[in-house]
Amino acid sequence: MAIASALGIGSGIDINGIVNQLVQAEGQPAFAALDRQKSTVDARLSAIGSLKSALSDFQSSFTKLKSGTAFDANKASSSDEQVIVATAEFGAVPARYSVEVTQLASAHKLVSGGAGFSDMNATVGTGTLNLSVNGQTLALTIDANNNSLLAIRDAINGATDNPGVNASIINVDDGAGGTVSRLVLSSQEVGTQNTISVTAVDDDGNNTDASGLSQLVFDPAGSGVTNMQEQTQAQDAIIQVDGQTATRSSNSISDVINGVTLDLKSAQPGNTINIAVEVDTQAISESVKGFVDSYNALFSLSQSLGRYGGPEGTNGALLGDSTLRNIMNKVRQDLGSPVASTNSSLNTLNMIGIDIDKDGLMTLDSSKFEKAVKSDLSAVSALFSSSDGVASRLQNDLDTYIQAGGILETQSDSLSKRLRDISDRRDTVQLRLDNLQRRLQKQFIAMDVAVGQFQSTGAYLTQQLSALNR
Repeated sequence: MAIASALGIGSGIDINGIVNQLVQAEGQPAFAALDRQKSTVDARLSAIGSLKSALSDFQSSFTKLKSGTAFDANKASSSDEQVIVATAEFGAVPARYSVEVTQLASAHKLVSGGAGFSDMNATVGTGTLNLSVNGQTLALTIDANNNSLLAIRDAINGATDNPGVNASIINVDDGAGGTVSRLVLSSQEVGTQNTISVTAVDDDGNNTDASGLSQLVFDPAGSGVTNMQEQTQAQDAIIQVDGQTATRSSNSISDVINGVTLDLKSAQPGNTINIAVEVDTQAISESVKGFVDSYNALFSLSQSLGRYGGPEGTNGALLGDSTLRNIMNKVRQDLGSPVASTNSSLNTLNMIGIDIDKDGLMTLDSSKFEKAVKSDLSAVSALFSSSDGVASRLQNDLDTYIQAGGILETQSDSLSKRLRDISDRRDTVQLRLDNLQRRLQKQFIAMDVAVGQFQSTGAYLTQQLSALNR
């Protein structure tokens, strides 16, 4: 009877439908209010996240300006890059130099001499082969298993303690219409300190003749034996800088002119190359332009977040928010106030070509800025990087808002807590509605049972009266 009544059979009423509509009508205002609150909090939380991100980007844009490294940008040029390519790095000082490349550094190369070997599989000899470069020695044991020219080449190249020697084999004419194979040893690095020497302890008992492993000996400074031929002599690079000689073991020289690397391309004795180190105004301008663009992005975002949409428009998520207003007021104050620590007339941003237009956006007058850089670079640098410089002031003030535990993080945490509270209140409303639904269903089922009983009794009485009338 209870199941039938739950389906409304006793009374013919859709009990479940009525109960669901009543519960929905009861809960809709509460859920709608909670949804509106959640939407508002979500919008504010997202807005604060966007604001914090924009402030971090803005802060990153003036990091190099604050440290002053942005103003250390220099560039180097060469009057002939076929001879010297010059690049400037941090620490370079604007100046001009006359450089002459007298000699390029070269790598040592040896070729096995004598009549040569019949082919790469020809037997050389057995014993110990010692290859030395720059104070390091590779000792190879050569026995019957690796005594061919090919095997010796592979043993040299495959050694884990190879001191810096590449081995190869060339097949060349023998002068009689045939070919011979020769072993080539090349130093991996240029310079005289990377000269190769080869000695042997030959199993044939003779360590100096042109047989066995001794064929590969090159030891001019020791035994004086040079059975291998010197194809290319190891030599250092020699340059003249303003008439002063500098010798280096590399063709890339970075320790002669402070902050400047000279990559030597060819030796041209008697040909003077002009090297100019200058302030890289373009690189400095790019750093300042990044600062300007980042500020404009922050300003545009603040305008959007604080926007009043009017009667038919959409308000910004932080309309009327005091934190947003205080941040932008502080930034504008930092940008516009003179820098007292600079001993120059270039003590405000507008004096170097950075200004705020009528719409609130920052502009950069490139020609005015480059003129200021060329006239007094240190003053322009101090305008940003001194103790009360623009970048220093901005750094200190923005840290209050975006650092860990700062104002924006505190607000985000508070909004996140409000979202959790809203979720808890939604659960409470849902629990109340669930209880209401069970109570209404119980009441309607009881009503349905009673109606069913009344209908049953009425039907019985009707039947009895009909029987009496017969």
